[in-house]
Amino acid sequence: MEETVLICLPFAGAGPSFYAPWQALAPTGLRILPVQLPGREKRFAEPAYTSVAPAVDDAYAQVTAALGDGGPVALFGHSMGAVLAYELAHRIEQAAGPAGPRLESLVVSGSPGPWTARTDRAGGLPDEEFTARVKSFAGYAHPALEDPEMRELLLPALRADVRLHETYVPSSDRPLSVPVTSVRGRTDALVGPGDAAQWCRATTGVLTVAELDGGHMYLADQPAALLKLVAAGLRTARDG
Repeated sequence: MEETVLICLPFAGAGPSFYAPWQALAPTGLRILPVQLPGREKRFAEPAYTSVAPAVDDAYAQVTAALGDGGPVALFGHSMGAVLAYELAHRIEQAAGPAGPRLESLVVSGSPGPWTARTDRAGGLPDEEFTARVKSFAGYAHPALEDPEMRELLLPALRADVRLHETYVPSSDRPLSVPVTSVRGRTDALVGPGDAAQWCRATTGVLTVAELDGGHMYLADQPAALLKLVAAGLRTARDG
């Protein structure tokens, strides 16, 4: 079976190390490729993006450089990463060719449809209120944010990510042609079943809405279940 590369886009404040353990959990035939954006980890010294377009340009360059001769890919993104993955999916479809990546599916997580603007916002708040608001949104906060010195280092990228997400407007109303899977945590108080189902407008293909145990950050506790779901979706798309 041909290997599919699962390209993983970061949620707000996350770096590629969040996805590093996923390779050991991935079903056979699925390879994990995290995208490394500026402002975090190895690219810490670079300013983080505050809008989607340059972030997608950067991600697309990384993907094409990493894949060389192309091959089948799927995209995954959670929350902010979902809109990045959606925009990257458009970029890959538009550039489709014999030597480029071949998009098989888009998997979005913890996100309403891309046309639904965020109403609860954190941008512009003082640091303490900002971190508390972000934690209330996600039901999760990186432990390093509890340390004042680490928080000072991490906040610029997190603020940039939040601004990127809060000001996002889709670049196109044209639906994708690949199947879309929209996943949410079963007890997610931020993204309800109806929100997850909004992704039907994003594709002319099949939309699958799935739930896994947990809240908004279910993927921190359920990566194996999520990867099993992704692999099953890819098999169904190929067999169909």
